[in-house]
This record gives sequence, structure tokens and C-alpha cells, in this order.
Amino acid sequence: MTRSRLTPEREAELYNAVLDLLREVGYDALTMDAVAARTRSSKATLYRQWGSKPELVAMSLRHSKPVDISQIDTGSLRGDFHEMVAQSDDCQMERDTALVRGLSRAVHENDDLLQALRELFIEPEITGLDTMLQRAIARGEIAADNPALKYLSHMLVGAFVAHPLINDEPMTQDFLRDYLDAVMLPALGLPAPGV
Repeated sequence: MTRSRLTPEREAELYNAVLDLLREVGYDALTMDAVAARTRSSKATLYRQWGSKPELVAMSLRHSKPVDISQIDTGSLRGDFHEMVAQSDDCQMERDTALVRGLSRAVHENDDLLQALRELFIEPEITGLDTMLQRAIARGEIAADNPALKYLSHMLVGAFVAHPLINDEPMTQDFLRDYLDAVMLPALGLPAPGV
């Protein structure tokens, strides 16, 4: 699918509009007509560039990621995790949590959305996390056969879903850093800070 007709600035504008609409009305009520109206573009352009609503939503989420986590390399896994958290502020985390909450039901009811999110958003994130973990294994920080390795992405997603549900407050950098230090790093065999 060719996206060369749009400038990066215009593409970013479209992606931001899609995410704003998702937060405002949710996935089910989001329409290509609404995106076209919000961005002063034609529905034909949207379909030509992205093919479908699920792909446009997934690409919008992918574009909203501030950094490719596979590129984070501070020399330690704890440093990499903390740098990953530092790439987003509390306001952005709150907005991301609202998006995850809004999409969670839609994913269960829409196979096309689930497939698009897996291919365009989730798999690249898991690949980036795997790259980060492989570097930690190569440095000797963690064991390659640690059984927790295959559950790290589940643990991260679980934190984003469970924290607002259990604590009735949005995700924050402080909570996520503490969660990484207290739960994820010890699960990988690394001591918590100060231990």
C-alpha cells in the first residue's frame, strides 16, 4: 500500500485525529467519515492510504509510540526499562491507558482490528522487547532459559490494564518504574534496587 502522497506532517495530523476520535467516541463509533471530516480529507484518500478502519487505527497507535524500544541500549536491562518509561510522560500514559481500555472490548468483537493490531502494533513492540532482552542475555545479565522471559509482554500489558482497574488511577511513570523494579526484574532473576 503506497503512502507516499502524504507528507509526514499530514500523516501525523491524520493519526492524531484518529486517536483523538478513539478517545472521544470509542472504536465502534469511529467512522472513516468522521476521520475525513475531522482532517478535511476524503474518505477515498483514507481508504487508498490505509485500506480499512482497523489498519488506520493500528497505524495511528504505532505512530503514537515515541521511540522504537529495540533502539534503547543503556548497557543494562534496568537502565533500558527505565529509559523506555522515560520516553513517555504521565499525561501520555494516561491517554494511552484510555486508548487501551477503549480498544479492549472492540478487539474481542472485531477480528480485523485484532489482526491489524497484532501485525502493525503488538508484534513490532514484542520484537523490540525481545531485542532488548537478547542484549541483556548476551551481556550475561539474565539467563536465556529463564521461564519468565516468555511472559514479559503479558506482564507489561497486565500492568497497564490492572493498575487503573485496581487503584482507580491512571498509569504513571513512578508506578511503572516501581513495577519494573519490584516485579519484572526480579522475575528475570535480577535483584530489586537496594537489595
